[in-house]
Amino acid sequence: MKTILPLLRNLVGPAVVLLAGFTAPLLGAALDTAKIEQATGLKGAWNEAEGVFKVTAPRNDLPVSVDGWKMPPFMGLTSWAAFTQGKAAEAMVMGDLVLFQDEVNPVMSAALDNGLSVTALHNHFFFDDPKVYFMHIGGEGSLGQLAAGVRKALDRVKEIRAANPQPAKSFGAGIPAQSSITGKALEDILGVKGQTNSGMFKAVIGRKAQMPCGCEVGKEMGVNTWAAFAGGDDNAVVDGDFAAREEELQAVLKALRTRGINVVAIHHHMTMENPRYVFLHYWGRGKAAELARSLKAALDTQTK
Repeated sequence: MKTILPLLRNLVGPAVVLLAGFTAPLLGAALDTAKIEQATGLKGAWNEAEGVFKVTAPRNDLPVSVDGWKMPPFMGLTSWAAFTQGKAAEAMVMGDLVLFQDEVNPVMSAALDNGLSVTALHNHFFFDDPKVYFMHIGGEGSLGQLAAGVRKALDRVKEIRAANPQPAKSFGAGIPAQSSITGKALEDILGVKGQTNSGMFKAVIGRKAQMPCGCEVGKEMGVNTWAAFAGGDDNAVVDGDFAAREEELQAVLKALRTRGINVVAIHHHMTMENPRYVFLHYWGRGKAAELARSLKAALDTQTK
């Protein structure tokens, strides 16, 4: 036995060294980083400590100024997507896309239609020109599907800028100065009573949550979905806010985007509430009744 132990040590030692030498490449190979680069069209970097492969795309196609200063992409104007091995699926991705206003909703649709989730939409700056928004994405699935989804989203940006080099400054035609919305027709579609004011119409739908103090909060405390209509029945604008539980968010986004409603922000209004709510703000243009039907379709994806 005494003669065997030194022999085992001699055999095991090199094996351990050999295995350690292959750990990082094996982890990287498990993700197939070459496949990620090929599918996304972007170069990436492997972080051995975290087991993450990240690809980046600086927004250097248009100059952006913040507070009157021309901002280099290095200072926070770089889109990225980070991949790691998944638990329930082959891989997981998280990322942040740097977008101009007229890119946000087409890119959101591209992401949602290609297997990605959209988890936040917000600004990072004040006094930026042109205005810049940041859309956070995520997903779990096959590596090829996730990487292709990232590529589809970024390709949509290129398509928009190729068609219109300068970012658009509006969604389209003008809104009537005097409103004349028929509120009763919208109440019938939405299934809720609303309020009228100077030809405008607004409906508010309450939801409930409990705060850490034990207090229940609802409609009047701000846990609500609302929709406000202005303009005319045949040329209306609707804006509002959806209170969506975290598990409802993707279905609500898909319902709105499928019907042409523009999502303009996704964020939290509270912390530590139960259940957790995400609030998404939207803006739609079209016939009032069609806009109301679009909102009703999104409402119908939610639990009561």
